[in-house]
Amino acid sequence: MNATKFIGTFCILALLSCNEKTSESASENSSGEGITNQEPVRKNPEKGDVDFIFPKGEQGPEENFTGKAFHYAMVMPDSTYTTAVGNVYFEPGARSNWHSHPGGQILIITDGVGYHQLEGKPVDTIRKGDVIKCPPNLNHWHGASAEKGLQQIYLVPNTEKGIVDWKEAVTEEEYPQSK
Repeated sequence: MNATKFIGTFCILALLSCNEKTSESASENSSGEGITNQEPVRKNPEKGDVDFIFPKGEQGPEENFTGKAFHYAMVMPDSTYTTAVGNVYFEPGARSNWHSHPGGQILIITDGVGYHQLEGKPVDTIRKGDVIKCPPNLNHWHGASAEKGLQQIYLVPNTEKGIVDWKEAVTEEEYPQSK
C-alpha cells in the first residue's frame, strides 16, 4: 500500500472511529443491531442549519475539511458487508478536500443545499433528495453552500479495496460562493 493510500485509509478510519462516545451509548435490539439513544440535533434556520436525522457526531479533521464538518458512523465495514455507512453534516461554507474512494461512494442528500464536483466536470448544486454516485478512484469533493448547511448519508462499498485517498483542499476559486 503506498503512503497516500495508507494515510487516506488511516484518516477515514480515524474519522469513522471518532464516534466512540456515541457508539458506547447504543443499546441493542432483538436482532443484535445497535440502536442509538442520542437525540438528533434540531435545526436553527437563522444559522443555515438543517433538520438532523442522526446525532451531529464528531468534527472531522482540519487536514481533510475546510470549515466544520461532523461525522456520525452508522455501519462500520466488516468482512460480511464490506460497506461503511455514515452521516456527515457540513456547516455553511464547509466542504471536503478533493478525495477518491477505491470502491466508489454513494451520497444521499437528506437536507440542505451544497455542491459536488467530479474531477474534470462542472460543479453541481445538490439538494435534499439527490443521490450522487462517485465512481471508484475518481477525485471529487462535496460540501455545503456558503449560506446553508448540508446533511448527507454516505455509503462506501467494497471497503476491502480501501476506503478513501485524501488529496488537496478545494480552492476558493473552485468553490462557488453562491448559486
